Amino acid sequence: MVTARAVRVGRGTEGGGVRAGRRGAVPRGERRTRWAAALVALVVLAGCSSSPGASGDDAGGASQEPAASAPASSAPADEPTTEPTGSASPDTTASEDAAGATGVGVATTSLGDVLVDTAGMTLYMFDKDERGGASTCYDQCASAWPPLLVEGTPAAGEGADDAMLGTVERTDGTVQVTYGGWPLYYWAQDAAAGDVTGQGVNDVWWVLTADGEPVRG
Repeated sequence: MVTARAVRVGRGTEGGGVRAGRRGAVPRGERRTRWAAALVALVVLAGCSSSPGASGDDAGGASQEPAASAPASSAPADEPTTEPTGSASPDTTASEDAAGATGVGVATTSLGDVLVDTAGMTLYMFDKDERGGASTCYDQCASAWPPLLVEGTPAAGEGADDAMLGTVERTDGTVQVTYGGWPLYYWAQDAAAGDVTGQGVNDVWWVLTADGEPVRG
């Protein structure tokens, strides 16, 4: 009997010794604690990886995702026309305007009906010129009394006689309009159409009638 009981106790002890003597074995309670700690760590890591970082401006760095650039348009931009169709060159236009604007007509002033240009400015003759001859007014004289110049043929306006219109070449090559054989001039101090302030200056400058006659006195 003693022997049999000893045998049972020895087995139990042997069995218990085997359980307690396993190297590296971890109790169940401790394993659960480790698994829970690992799970918490994974949750924390996942939260950190999904949290937004600082913007490029706030962090002082460039943005992680550069804004997409707009696609370049394939359609060519409209370009201005460099040579407008049908427009005359400036030199040609100026010449044509000068020729078209040069004419002699008749207008009513305080001195009666006298010769004027197409803008109504009064025209004068110079006693020192010879009728049918060239102009004798140059330099300072021409500054005060600019000649009526023309490019082409002068035109007769209302009240003027086209047959009395003519031209004469000046020493500088320009062409001056004549009427009834008299070279025609402006007076620089006439400011507006119809002014006749040059009449009788130095007793040698006079307005003219439609007949080409000076109005002296």
